[in-house]
Amino acid sequence: MKKASLPLFILGLLVLTFACEPTPANTEVTETTSLTEYFDNSGRDDVISGGIKLIPITTPSGTFNVWTKRTGNNPTIKVLLLHGGPGGTHEEWLACDSYFPGEAIEYYYYDQLGSYYSDQPEDSTLWRTERFVEEVEQVRKALGLGPDNFYLMGQSWGGILGMEYALKYQQNMKGLIISNMMASCPEYGAYAMEVLGPAMDPALFEEIKAFENAEDFGNPRYMDILINHHYTEHVIRFPVAEWPDPVNRLFAHINPAVYVPMQGPSEFGIRGLLADWDVKNRLKEITIPTLVIGAAHDTMDPKHMEWMAGEVKNGRYLHCPNGSHLAQYDDPEHYFPGVIQFLKDVDNETF
Repeated sequence: MKKASLPLFILGLLVLTFACEPTPANTEVTETTSLTEYFDNSGRDDVISGGIKLIPITTPSGTFNVWTKRTGNNPTIKVLLLHGGPGGTHEEWLACDSYFPGEAIEYYYYDQLGSYYSDQPEDSTLWRTERFVEEVEQVRKALGLGPDNFYLMGQSWGGILGMEYALKYQQNMKGLIISNMMASCPEYGAYAMEVLGPAMDPALFEEIKAFENAEDFGNPRYMDILINHHYTEHVIRFPVAEWPDPVNRLFAHINPAVYVPMQGPSEFGIRGLLADWDVKNRLKEITIPTLVIGAAHDTMDPKHMEWMAGEVKNGRYLHCPNGSHLAQYDDPEHYFPGVIQFLKDVDNETF
């Protein structure tokens, strides 16, 4: 498949700040019993499926199934991963397989309703943030996650969903991780047009603005500029030919029927139903331990991300100096040690 034909992707006071070189978490499980327990599936009802469960979700338009997959067993650290998009897939998180098992972190892949591995109803009324929040709550209950163990980790649109879920249901949570998502979509859009765009080759930026003004989003040239001159700088910092397989699968599987109504036709700014979304004045309501992850080359303003960590009541900022929007792939050396340290600190009550 030519990369230029792939669907677009979207794909976020005192601050406890990780330095550019965060202290790595312990990289091995030293107790044999810990590793044994982690891979002991006794009593689990998802063993034969490899940890996969299809969870029925009740919506105003009927009941549908969403796909989840568990790895590991840890009674006090269980991380539910929220992918971006909207309409993306859990595949953006597959790098976790290289980092979480060795730290005995139990984690769950999850395709939201409308995404590739889950049901994809053709009902645009379902693509509303408040309905997705209720979906996450139903998934939490079905997986048996609660305030003694439940961490929600959302990237991009998943960060929006994580913030909204915490604002309503944080009593059910142990911790929140907001990865690469600002608390204001208007400010995200302004950052694209006022900072990232002018930093491009001026001729290319003028072309983008012309396509935007004409709403000529289906023009192949528009897509070509975005992928080869914006995505490779600010979404994942590899040449297109070197994108990791999970990222290529994510792009191939994203559902435009969900993405376009909510995000709009392009990653360059935001035009869909989320365009006016803004909770920056409500962040102080989030009192649970919260990690905010920003990256130097992200589509999201890293200064805004650091500010968010100071707005929540119990926050920490993790900066990825080599990363962009998918910092878990282009700056894993900072991303994963910082996430693991946060989980361990909260679990050990040293946060």
